[in-house]
Amino acid sequence: GQTIYKVLTAGQYASARAGGPVGAPVDVADGYIHFSTAAQLQGTLSKWFKGQTGCVLLAFDADDFGTMLKWEKARDGDLFPHVYGRVLASQSRATWDLGMGPDGAPLAPQDVAGKSGATP
Repeated sequence: GQTIYKVLTAGQYASARAGGPVGAPVDVADGYIHFSTAAQLQGTLSKWFKGQTGCVLLAFDADDFGTMLKWEKARDGDLFPHVYGRVLASQSRATWDLGMGPDGAPLAPQDVAGKSGATP
C-alpha cells in the first residue's frame, strides 16, 4: 500500500516508544492523527516543526489502518491522510532521525523526498 508519514518531536517519540500512542497535542485536539504523503512531508516539516531539533520520522503502510484512514482536504485543498484511531510506534515500517535544513526546519530524508505520491 501507499506509505504515509508521521513526524514526532523527540519527546513524543520517546513516549510512543514506551508504548504510548503516536501523536501530538494537535492530534488529540482534532480527534485524529495527522499524516503526510511523501510529497506533502517537507511542507509539513517547514510549517509545523521549524526550530524543533531531534524530530523523528515514522513511515506507515496506509493499508494497515483499513477504514480508520480517511483522506481529507487540508492545506491548499490537498487531500491528507488522517487516521481516526490509535496508532502505535510498533506499527511503523521505518524510522529516520531528521537533520535540520538551512531554513531551520527539519529536512525530509533524501530517500523519502524523492518519491512521488504514486503507490510503489
